[in-house]
Amino acid sequence: MPGFTIDKERLQDKTKLFLRVNYATSIISILFGALCYFILNITQVIPFLLVGFAILNIINILYFKVHKNIVPTFNFSSIIGLITAVVVTVYSGGINSPFIFMIPLIAFGGFINSTRYGRVYFNIIIVLILLVFTQSIPELRITENLVPEESSSIFSLVSILFAVFILGNTLGKTLLKTYNSMYSSKKELSNQVHEKQNLLKEVHHRVKNNLQTVSSLLSLQSRNIEAGPMKGLLKSTQNRVIAMAMVHEMLYMRNDISHIEYKSYVQELSEYLIRSIKGNDNNVDLIIDIPDIKLGIDTAIPLGLLINETLTNALKYGIESDKEGAISIKLQKDAAQENCYILEIGDNGIGFPETINYKNTKSLGLKLIHNLTRQLRGTIQRDEAKKGTNYIIQFQEIKQQLSPTA
Repeated sequence: MPGFTIDKERLQDKTKLFLRVNYATSIISILFGALCYFILNITQVIPFLLVGFAILNIINILYFKVHKNIVPTFNFSSIIGLITAVVVTVYSGGINSPFIFMIPLIAFGGFINSTRYGRVYFNIIIVLILLVFTQSIPELRITENLVPEESSSIFSLVSILFAVFILGNTLGKTLLKTYNSMYSSKKELSNQVHEKQNLLKEVHHRVKNNLQTVSSLLSLQSRNIEAGPMKGLLKSTQNRVIAMAMVHEMLYMRNDISHIEYKSYVQELSEYLIRSIKGNDNNVDLIIDIPDIKLGIDTAIPLGLLINETLTNALKYGIESDKEGAISIKLQKDAAQENCYILEIGDNGIGFPETINYKNTKSLGLKLIHNLTRQLRGTIQRDEAKKGTNYIIQFQEIKQQLSPTA
């Protein structure tokens, strides 16, 4: 698995860096101890601790090659490092010792290298610094400053350089590698998202082209049929195909490939249906009241088909021939329910009797309107307060169903 391989490589890189820095730290500790003993005239505790830490650390690293488990190796190095840092600090001036910087550096190193034990090191460090501070109180002091006055400047210089080495080679490299890794992962993820968006756009483009091909075939077929029910059926089917194709075209043309601005879609679909059924020179007034609403494809297509059927019925049967008429479409969010919408759609034409409904009629349009409403998990009712045929449809936004990946 790619993710597992990447994590394994990162762990190997971190292990190599840890071992390399620990070798270097042990050598510097030995040199520092020798400097203290032979040059700085520090002959008690401090040089022996530094050399002892180096020897134990090297043994710990060599033993790692036997058991191959980095966690105990890391923890043991951190523990002996903390002990050495604390003891050297209290014997070289306590809270005022320059060696005190080694304590938080070791703890911070533990935090960024081990998510499991990192916070433990931080909690321990607070306790250790408080213990170091107690040695500045005369009543609690049990240690003395073993660094001679004439050697304190050089001891401070070497201690700070030692801390800088730890900071630069351990924490600095680890943080830099982590940053580079995060940047690379972010860039890779961004490229993958961009690639998927392009692929999805291409899918929508191809689906739109295929649907337009189907529409063209239906149009060619209808030309060979004389005027009558069959020709009208083919034309209605063609309009349904175009209603679906428009959704995919809008998803392809815009940056958001999962939602479409529904006002522009309804405007384009309605104008197409009016021109298709009533011609370019018509007396139909189109009234659209839709705010900035974006709907996903799983809602946009069945709702578009529903609007298509309603407008087709209105243009064919509601508004007679070339008479004047109006079609109104209003879509708004339902303030009472989350992810619910209310569609008010209809015409001011001649209407049809209340006794006719989708159950007792042979009209495919009426049946489709009710079936599509159920698909949108909604309810539909006629608005008797208005002239003509008008519906109030309450429906839910259908969330995209993602199939589980293997």
